[in-house]
Amino acid sequence: MPAPVNAAAVSRADPSGPKVSTRASLSLLASLFFMWGFITVINNTLLPHLRSVFDLSYTQTTLIESVWFIAYFFASIPSAKLIERIGYQKSLVTGLGIMALGALGMVLAASIPSYGVTLVMLFVIASGITLLQVAANPYVAVIGSPETASSRLNLVQAMNSAGTMLAPAFGAYLILGRSVSGTATADRVLTPAERLADAHSVVLPYLLVAIVLLVLAAVIARFPLPAIGQNATSRVDKEARKSLSLWEHRALVLGIPTMVAYLLAEIGVANLFVNFVSQPHIANLTHEKAGQYLTLLWGGMMVGRFVGSAIMQKFRAEDVLAVFAAGALIVMLTVLFTSGHVAMWALILVGLFHSIMFPTIFTLAIRGLGPLTEEGSGLMIMAIAGGALVFVQGLLADRFGLQASFALTAVCEVVTLAYALWGAKPSAIQADRAV
Repeated sequence: MPAPVNAAAVSRADPSGPKVSTRASLSLLASLFFMWGFITVINNTLLPHLRSVFDLSYTQTTLIESVWFIAYFFASIPSAKLIERIGYQKSLVTGLGIMALGALGMVLAASIPSYGVTLVMLFVIASGITLLQVAANPYVAVIGSPETASSRLNLVQAMNSAGTMLAPAFGAYLILGRSVSGTATADRVLTPAERLADAHSVVLPYLLVAIVLLVLAAVIARFPLPAIGQNATSRVDKEARKSLSLWEHRALVLGIPTMVAYLLAEIGVANLFVNFVSQPHIANLTHEKAGQYLTLLWGGMMVGRFVGSAIMQKFRAEDVLAVFAAGALIVMLTVLFTSGHVAMWALILVGLFHSIMFPTIFTLAIRGLGPLTEEGSGLMIMAIAGGALVFVQGLLADRFGLQASFALTAVCEVVTLAYALWGAKPSAIQADRAV
């Protein structure tokens, strides 16, 4: 399983490595968080576009996103092995290169056009992001004080949210705004010629993305990123390891399904947002206009992470998580039982409450694992593959209606709330090892 870093070990940079401040290193990592957030959320405008181009059902549409998150499961272990073999800095450059290759592949898929090639290239991009995730998330968690790990990861994740906030506007303008399906009303039926022309609108945005990724890879390749000391990445002795078990740590064991539930909630809301608010009984918008409102949802996540990072300097992370989970549950119930602009703004507001969930669940789950932190971190990264279950919401939308499908999201908020109130409490052995 992936073995990113041992958070309980000394997190200072290797003395023999480059002399670079922690702030400079975090700034560099923040740029990576920004880029993978940006590219991931382009999918939110890409999916309604592909739904129109290929005439897909909701199940088929959400299956595209499932392929994206399946990459986290299959690429996680190879990513950890690659990091062990070539080091963190070269792995970051490699991850960006893989993402650029996938972005160029999307240009090819749009030129054909091909639904199958689109799926393959999205898998490639997601595999590159997985490599960045396996390296960057635990790195941020150990680069400073363990007590402020949640705050620090929320702060850097705020840059991820900055990328997710800008991506919908980028996609709405360059994909939806330049296509017939994106500017037409919901009941417009496209001709074959219009579908072909719409498919080509993906070429320019993904070409631009590929160029930016290659430039960023070149910058990182030349940046004197400090190496983590050897003690920070070494495993516990095999004999000593036999007496330890991950399953004794309740926060980790329950944190894995909680992370799956959270990813299912976040991805389901984001992917179906454009289609939901475009409906006549909600806001009756074109896909292009709906994509612009999606920017507000991701903007709420960015604001929430900055605010959450500050709040967690004074309050326990699990208490803050409980408040945000309760807020998310309330707004999702509003989405379920109202209509019009009330339902639309409630769905936008859920971004604010989702903001701190990923980094906070992650750090609570690996807290106090000591020599088991490597394996615990790997399991939490693999849990991101839970986003692949978003096709379940697509099935519910096809069978019971799009609005009713958000009942699944509400259930996920209950799971997160339960984890914050009870599941995240450290077991006795975990408390003993907490630093």
